[in-house]
Amino acid sequence: MEAEGLDWLLVPLHQLVSWGAAAAMVFGGVVPYVPQYRDIRRTQNADGFSTYVCLVLLVANILRILFWFGRRFESPLLWQSAIMILTMLLMLKLCTEVRVANELNARRRSFAAADSKDEEVKVAPRRSFLDFDPHHFWQWSSFSDYVQCVLAFTGVAGYITYLSIDSTLFVETLGFLAVLTEAMLGVPQLYRNHHHQSTEGMSIKMVLMWTSGDAFKTAYFLLKGAPLQFSVCGLLQVLVDLAILGQACAFARHPQKPALHAVHPAGTKAL
Repeated sequence: MEAEGLDWLLVPLHQLVSWGAAAAMVFGGVVPYVPQYRDIRRTQNADGFSTYVCLVLLVANILRILFWFGRRFESPLLWQSAIMILTMLLMLKLCTEVRVANELNARRRSFAAADSKDEEVKVAPRRSFLDFDPHHFWQWSSFSDYVQCVLAFTGVAGYITYLSIDSTLFVETLGFLAVLTEAMLGVPQLYRNHHHQSTEGMSIKMVLMWTSGDAFKTAYFLLKGAPLQFSVCGLLQVLVDLAILGQACAFARHPQKPALHAVHPAGTKAL
């Protein structure tokens, strides 16, 4: 009788924990971007955030969704990808609006200075996805250009997946590329920190949230028996996060002297 009474309590508790873990997987990945989104809106400065991170996450999660059609995995992971894609599009929209507004303000100041000196100011051309200029890839002047690029990539990748869905090698490779791309998410930040020998403009709070989230995600992969690609690349992602935290500690002990002409980003992370 006692065992039956205990089971009556443990079964719903286990179900509740399972639902909580699933919800954490779906929404936990986007939580670290909330303070960053708010910081960018507040400061109107996106210099500390690399939009290439949005590119990495968009590619990774689109490939993960396509991988699901070839090899079904946990539904929370599928919903996580959809939520992350929407979040990255919102981040891109905000960053593009802020960057264009700042460029417009700088141009107005240049025009005002030129008028006072009777000098000619060259206006930077508008950059568009349809220009197919590799030098300005992912540095376009309108959010709609990013949407066009994402839709084009999704269409091409989806068509190739449709043609090759019966190939086990293709499906497994697709899954590996999806999670490996996401695992490389911290590399732009890692390179940026090394190049500048500084972590100024990077949110330590966000990196800590990222590290804890990736550790939880990797544990979830292992416990839920997710495809091997997920677990291996999850561990790799945690290692990259720890390397970024190591950079933050190292550069905090030996800070670089700022150059007189340097422009300091406003408290946001290039991740």
